[in-house]
Amino acid sequence: MEYLEDILILVTRAAILIFECIGVGVITFSGLQGIVNYIRRKPNTRLILAKGLSMGLEFKLGGEILRTVIIRDMSEIIMVGAIIILRTILAVLINWEIKNEEEEYEFSHQRGEEKEGPGDSRP
Repeated sequence: MEYLEDILILVTRAAILIFECIGVGVITFSGLQGIVNYIRRKPNTRLILAKGLSMGLEFKLGGEILRTVIIRDMSEIIMVGAIIILRTILAVLINWEIKNEEEEYEFSHQRGEEKEGPGDSRP
C-alpha cells in the first residue's frame, strides 16, 4: 500500500510541475505577444493579453489544486489555500476585464471606430 502512495505522490508532483511550466509558458508567451501587438498598435491588445494571462493563471491554479493531494500538515494546507484564493481572485478580475474589453471592442466596431484606451494608444 505504501508503494501505491509513493507512486501517487510521484505522478502528482510530475503533473504539478507540468501544469506550472505550461502556465509560466503561456503567461510569458502572452506577455511577449502583448508587447509585439502594442508596438504594432493593434486595437485589441489588452483583450488578447488578458485572455492569455487568464489561460496561464488557470494552469497555475490547476497545479495548486493538485498540490492539495500531497500536502501533509496544516501549515502547507493554509499556504496552498491562500495561494488558491489569491489566484482565483486574480482569475475572476481578469475574466471581468476580458468581458468589459470584449463589450467595448464590439461596441467600437459597431460604431465603425477603432478603440484606443490605456495600453492601446501611443503618444
